[in-house]
Amino acid sequence: MSEQMTSHQEFPDTMDTMDTEENSTVERCLTFESGNLILYISTKYVIEAIHNISNHSITRLPLVPPYIKGIINLRGQILPVVDIKMRMGKSETEYTSTTCIIVLDINSVSLGIIVDSVRQVMDIDLKDVRPIPVKRQQKLLDGMVTMADGSVFMSVDCQALAQNSTLNDMGVI
Repeated sequence: MSEQMTSHQEFPDTMDTMDTEENSTVERCLTFESGNLILYISTKYVIEAIHNISNHSITRLPLVPPYIKGIINLRGQILPVVDIKMRMGKSETEYTSTTCIIVLDINSVSLGIIVDSVRQVMDIDLKDVRPIPVKRQQKLLDGMVTMADGSVFMSVDCQALAQNSTLNDMGVI
């Protein structure tokens, strides 16, 4: 079962996991594309998706890694914004009309990630998630699942994403 994404969507806490079984392994996840990969993240970390990023001015900061694009003021909250494609070691590309910022809260660490496009919210059975067979230099992706149509979705390791992506941890703010 899936839901198509619309322009600006918030993700309430009630969408965290399915209640079909007491110990269900099915989790609600937001799927998105970045750097020719299809990625997913549990909706328990997702606050909202901002679809028209040209309406949000990203203030660049000195002395931060290139994948940290800067900060935005989102309704009075200052959020660091990370280009997830660059965080995965890929080249910077121009943003398009489908580029989005996904606002996350990972264990009380708030940040935005820039992605190429948001796909949909869908249920992923965690029993089907397998380790990524290629060892990565920086651990940002922690699993993969093959869908019925043969496409492969990769899971973002939220702890690794938040660990070195916040300006507070770098002593900037």
